[in-house]
Amino acid sequence: MKAVVIGNGAAGLAAVKAFRKYDKASQITVVSKEGGEAYSRVLLPYVLRGKLSYDKLFLPFAKEFGKLGVEYIEGEAVSLDAVANTLSLAGGEKLAYDNILIASGSSALWPPVKGITQPGIYHLWTRSDLDALIKEFRKGRKVLIIGSGFVSLQAAWAARTLELDVSLVEIADRLMPLVLDEKASAIMAQKMNEYGVDVHTSTITEEIIKEDEGFTIKLKDKPPLRADFIVVGAGVGANIRFLEGSGVEYGRTIPVDRHMRTNVANVYAAGDAAAGPSAFGDEHVTHALWPTAMEMGGVAGANMAGRNVEYGGSLNMNVTQMFGVTVASMGKFNSKDIDDAFTYDAEAGYGYCKLCYKDGLIVGICLVGTPEAVATFGKLRPIIRRRLAANCAPAKLDAFLNVRLFEK
Repeated sequence: MKAVVIGNGAAGLAAVKAFRKYDKASQITVVSKEGGEAYSRVLLPYVLRGKLSYDKLFLPFAKEFGKLGVEYIEGEAVSLDAVANTLSLAGGEKLAYDNILIASGSSALWPPVKGITQPGIYHLWTRSDLDALIKEFRKGRKVLIIGSGFVSLQAAWAARTLELDVSLVEIADRLMPLVLDEKASAIMAQKMNEYGVDVHTSTITEEIIKEDEGFTIKLKDKPPLRADFIVVGAGVGANIRFLEGSGVEYGRTIPVDRHMRTNVANVYAAGDAAAGPSAFGDEHVTHALWPTAMEMGGVAGANMAGRNVEYGGSLNMNVTQMFGVTVASMGKFNSKDIDDAFTYDAEAGYGYCKLCYKDGLIVGICLVGTPEAVATFGKLRPIIRRRLAANCAPAKLDAFLNVRLFEK
């Protein structure tokens, strides 16, 4: 059998590992558009701020390709023929396959702002982005961050750690609107202000003007801002344009079943490029998260090797530490998705946790607290994923978690 994996990120590498667990002999080829050694995208901000050395970026497993009998090709997929079972690469090379996995990941998007694609304006999504930003992040310089997702806030945290002057603009009315509820977002904004970040929510960026030294950023109904350079974190899009005319169904991402199969039996998809089942019973949801990509890739690789493995469903989970606090969320925590919630407040400004319920079950949590709060997720994740009945009274949340979450 010939197996092809498009992408050497989390999903692709997990698929290779699972495939080789069950099939030691078949040919497997990994195609990488970026090329070079496989690395962890989630570690980019940590290397940027000096928390980790550059060499820690790379994934040790990728070095085992040779021992696993994996052919590695640096190339870009340009078209897929699901009838002839061939993948065409830029440059004209064609790869035949029996099974293929689309784990091509995603790319950072440019929002519709006039002047946003000029030199000196960056994303923080790839290793090349990191290399460019390392040169820009110098003490005393002014940086504007556009967007307030995890990547944007990690970039802001790196900049303050390295003593840059930081401003951040967010079009929504609060920070991290997809990750935190209103109160947690307000606490996060307060912490960022304490660390010297100039935060602007409900702010529309209209135009970016390049000048002799730096940029002037025009904002709607607000005074303009100045910056030496800009980092944009305004969402991502799946790398699946090459599927046009292939016969594989796709929209913004590729819908897959619990086996990670697309509408074409021998074509699989996983990671940021795929929309699969969720732990809450949704049929097609995309969670562009490293753990989800690893799980989906593992299921796809096993099934490509002839197994019959089903995915239990993805669960959105975000955990990071920045601006002196742990910021985290998991599952469902917005009012429209829950019917009850228990909130735990420590001393004002030092911690907040909301444990969320639906039909008597714990379905989500969001918090801004101390590093010890990470232990909370280890305890709650299996409960939420398995949809077990809530087994603690809200008033005994602290005892249930068996950890003091928030202390001054």
